[in-house]
Amino acid sequence: MENDMRRNSPGLIMRLVVNTLSVFATAWLLKGIHVEDFKAALIVAIVLAILNVTLKPFLIIITLPLTIFTLGFFLLVINAIVVLLAQNWIDGFYVDGWLWAILFSLIMSFINSVLYKLGGND
Repeated sequence: MENDMRRNSPGLIMRLVVNTLSVFATAWLLKGIHVEDFKAALIVAIVLAILNVTLKPFLIIITLPLTIFTLGFFLLVINAIVVLLAQNWIDGFYVDGWLWAILFSLIMSFINSVLYKLGGND
């Protein structure tokens, strides 16, 4: 078990670095997203990862009929909820509204994909 954790640690750290860089890049691209420093971006990456593993699946399940009715577009609202919730918990991370939260989640996902492709991770 301990060897498994050591083997997976570089991958976990790399994902955290990629997510932190994605937070910074997205904040730089969008004027409605404000990240004060590296520490705030790192905390955003950690909090979003935790919320995406814990809260987001619950939100998807309870809104499944609405998500199906909107052909999946309601997932954008769920992503915005997660981003706005993270904003409330993190000093140094500010989102100017729903539209910016939706754009943040879309662009951050795209940047993550590009960075993972450049790094050779799928």
